[in-house]
Amino acid sequence: MNEIYEFLKQAGVYYLATVEGDQPRVRPFGTVDVFEGRLYIQTGKKKPVSQQLHANPKAELCAFKDGKWVRVWGELVPDERVEAKKHMLDAYPNLRGMYDEHDDNTEVLYFVNGKATISAFGAPVRTVEF
Repeated sequence: MNEIYEFLKQAGVYYLATVEGDQPRVRPFGTVDVFEGRLYIQTGKKKPVSQQLHANPKAELCAFKDGKWVRVWGELVPDERVEAKKHMLDAYPNLRGMYDEHDDNTEVLYFVNGKATISAFGAPVRTVEF
């Protein structure tokens, strides 16, 4: 999982896919963190992505860097603990203008039943489970 975290962190931007009813929704994200051995992302509870994940926690993300790409999928589960939110916001201090670990909007979610593939043209696909 740390390899996946490092890839996403270095890529800077990944694309998160959710569903809204029967419509796929994809948007760029940039927050990724490892806390207590779990891979986390962050969003705001007021955003449609949060509502989509609460209705259907299955999600997939994809990032591309240096001719390689990673796909990560599983279920994203909210973690309401202040410690998890603080850890994320400490890793991304530029978000503190919009979010705070004590507000009612900050949401961090972690992958359960996570799997990832690391691919590159001409190379075998590697799979990681976490």
